[in-house]
Amino acid sequence: MSLTASALSAAPACRVLGLPRASLDRGRRPAAVGRPRRAPPRALNVVERQGVLDLLHTRFIDQAPAQVHATLLDEGTSLCSPRTMYRVLDDAPEIKERRDQVRRPHDAAPELLATRPNAVWSWDITKRLGPAKWPYFYLYVMLDIFSRYVVGWMLALYESAVLTERLIAETCAKHIQPGQLTLHADRGGAMRSKPVALLLADLGVTKTHSRPHVSHDNPFSAAQFKPLTYCPRFPERFGSIEDGRAFGQVFFLWYNQKHRHSGLGFLTPAVVHFGQAATVRVHRQRVLAAAYEAHPERFVKGRPRPADLPNAVWINPPATKSTAQDAPGTTIVTSDDLRVDPIRDADDHFAVMTIDRGATLIPLTLVSQCR
Repeated sequence: MSLTASALSAAPACRVLGLPRASLDRGRRPAAVGRPRRAPPRALNVVERQGVLDLLHTRFIDQAPAQVHATLLDEGTSLCSPRTMYRVLDDAPEIKERRDQVRRPHDAAPELLATRPNAVWSWDITKRLGPAKWPYFYLYVMLDIFSRYVVGWMLALYESAVLTERLIAETCAKHIQPGQLTLHADRGGAMRSKPVALLLADLGVTKTHSRPHVSHDNPFSAAQFKPLTYCPRFPERFGSIEDGRAFGQVFFLWYNQKHRHSGLGFLTPAVVHFGQAATVRVHRQRVLAAAYEAHPERFVKGRPRPADLPNAVWINPPATKSTAQDAPGTTIVTSDDLRVDPIRDADDHFAVMTIDRGATLIPLTLVSQCR
């Protein structure tokens, strides 16, 4: 613009470039140099400011300016206002947390990996409405996170460490050997009770708990309650505890043996839990191959294949590894997931091939005895 304006007059050059003449004149003016702001006459001088800073560095190193100001007033001294102390600290610069407070360590997230059934269980307790307004029934559900198989459940009149201890003992005796299981739970009273902790130590079961005030450290148990709540036959209230137990026997039998879970390649939890997943997947592959041979034009993406089976299931997978479940980046690793390190199948679990074994149910007599 300067070269153009030197060869032509300013007005035609601005007209050609579509630039207002005032903008050109404004750009030619030298930048105004701001005058330094004069210190107010009532401001602290250099010696006074340094005295305040020295006091904040020594005697009141761990106190906030408001506390320093109040302490000095009680001693008959007034150096400056709390706001001036903040200005002095800001010029240092030393605006930060000054109070002497405990720094609690960050709670590490529980990172649990299951590559086979009966490696990691999670359990939780939920309240269900009783026949009247205030009474509740307490539903205890214990879940294998790899297969989503409900290994044990109980409906009781109250939440109790004694009932929890009996449920865990009977369920572990039915499904596992000592030293092979990790049991994960929230931080409720029954979960962290001393009788339960001693029992798990005797059984050789490793216990883990969710972090305080973290709602997503027990995702599988929380997710399992959704099909229960949204079941069409789930009543608004249970008429009695016997009514609730009768519903639970029907529901959990359906859930284990008939519910086709999207996170399991649409297999039932019982099929995965008792080692029949590979056989069912081979059968599905044969059916799809026959359909492809009969009508290949209907499969525009090539040969179909059944849904993948999970190789590993995580609770809080490490941040360095991405995983895939029903949605990208959640808690299940499949065999064709190229974003994670391959996990070898170390499953040496030979379970009973029949899938009609019922989950643990604590009878009514036990509830009455443990009251």
